Formats: sequence, structure tokens, C-alpha cells
Amino acid sequence: MNPELVVIYEHPEWQKPLFAALERRGPPFGAYDLKRNAFDPGSLPQARLYFNQASPSAYVRGNTRAVPLALALMRSLELGRARVLNGSRAFALELSKSAQAALMRRLGIDHPRTLAFNDPEAALDQWEGGWPALLKPEQGGSGARMYLLHGPDEFRRLLQDRPELWLPDNLLLLQEYFPTDPAAGIVRMEFVGGELLYAMRVVSHGAFNLCPSEACNPEGGGPGHCEVPAAAPVKPVEFYPYPEVPAEGVAEGRRLVHEGGLDVGGIEYLESAGRRIFYDVNANSNLRKPIGEAFGFDPFDRVAQWLESELRETPDTEP
Repeated sequence: MNPELVVIYEHPEWQKPLFAALERRGPPFGAYDLKRNAFDPGSLPQARLYFNQASPSAYVRGNTRAVPLALALMRSLELGRARVLNGSRAFALELSKSAQAALMRRLGIDHPRTLAFNDPEAALDQWEGGWPALLKPEQGGSGARMYLLHGPDEFRRLLQDRPELWLPDNLLLLQEYFPTDPAAGIVRMEFVGGELLYAMRVVSHGAFNLCPSEACNPEGGGPGHCEVPAAAPVKPVEFYPYPEVPAEGVAEGRRLVHEGGLDVGGIEYLESAGRRIFYDVNANSNLRKPIGEAFGFDPFDRVAQWLESELRETPDTEP
């Protein structure tokens, strides 16, 4: 028999807590591994409900082909009238930091000045954000290919010496840099079903890989599974519950989730010179169990409970 729920994924370590929660709760589910797979568009859908957990950072784990397969699968499912949570629209937004910036601009949400480019000289001709500036990938994930640059010469030299930075999509960004209080870090809010699950402060100690999964940033430090090398030795990234998150920040995050078509998502902002500046939208919302437990619940169980409720509201697939 076909399962009622299928989780689309690429990173097995990230999925273990969710799969365990689903097994405890009991809804029949299957798993579609994007690393090596195939599908027939003419025989979709086969399940009542699909939940996308693909990540833009798949390429840093040698799984570059997982992203186009995920998009093609979700689009085929949706054209077959399947219900896909965090479907192709949400995933396309996560794959494009320039689209995230455009969405924030449309919503009137404070965000960094951003320039997308495929030619370094064209970027320098048009860049008005000043220096230092951040070099980022259009298709981000796990802090990969991010650099803090202090001027045009450093920018040119980096791209001359590191041509692999253009992979996998040959599109990069320059983004305005904002100094922050190192002790305060940034704020990440997790939303499930469009509502706030919890907020946390993340203290990076200079690292760019702020993935909240314990598989990538274990409690107390130690090796992780993101496979993104640090640019320099740093202290372990620290995660703290943030129950005092401002209501205005939550409201802005909720708008991004709603307008971006996300069913679940992690929204990040920083605070600088009295401004609340949003800069990242994550459709693949990696949760951190100790943070949820600090608020009195298992966050993966909450997601499993939400999936159960969504499954009850999803009609049977047509033959």
C-alpha cells in the first residue's frame, strides 16, 4: 500500500528526529531520498500529502543533483494536483536570496542592500552598498561560499583565485554588511503552520554556518555533518532560547512566511544601530531539540502533530 504521507529529503541526519516522532505518533509515512532516485510524472501523485525537506546546501555534500530533482518532482506533483507542503514556490524562494530581498522590499521589511551578478566588473560598476560587504551565493545554505570583503581589490582577487565559488548556479551576491553586538548574535524564528514555534538567539563567534540542527552544530561543539569547512578556527556556535522576541519582529516574520508560501520556515534577522534587519528565509527549517525543550516541548513532535492535522484535512488522491 502507498503511504499517506511522504517526506522528501536529502540529508538523513537532519530527518532522524522527525522520522522518530512520526513513528511514535503513527501516521503511515514514506521517505523519498533525493540523492539517487527517479520518478514518472505520469504516475503521480501516489500519496495524499507530501512534505518537502530538501535543502539548497545539498551541493556541499556532493548531492548537487538533489535540488533540480526536488524542484522537478514537486512541480510534477503539484501539476498532478497533489498537496505538497513547502512545495515548489517555497523551495524556489529558498534557492534565491535575490528573490528573498525582492520580497522583503515589496513587504516594506528592512533588509540589506543586495546586488546579484554574474560578472565581477559589472558588480563593481553597480555596487552602491559600500565596504566591507558580504559575498554570498544566490543559492545558499549552511553558510557555504560566504566571505566578508573589505574592498574591490579583495573582491576581484577572491573570484580570480576561487573560480569554484560560482558553483552550482553561476550567480553570486554582494550584500550590505551590518556590524552587530557579538554577544547578542542574530535572531532566528521558527514557524510551523504559519505560527511561531519558538525564537532563539544564535551567537556565531565569526562562523557563517549557523545551521541549528544538532547534527551540524552539536551542543558543546564537535564535528558536525554539514561538511562546510570553517574559514578560520572559531568557538562553537551557541544557541539560546529567546522568549522575549519582540512582537513586531514575529509579525514581520509571519508575513514573510505567508507571502513566501512557506508552511514551515526559519526566518533570521539581526539588530544593528536600532534597526531590525531581516536577511534570510529558510524553507527547510532545521529545528533544535534543546531549544524546544527549554520552552517545554519537543519541536519535532510538534511538527509531526501538525503533519497529522494537515493529513486529516487533505482529501484522498484521485485515482
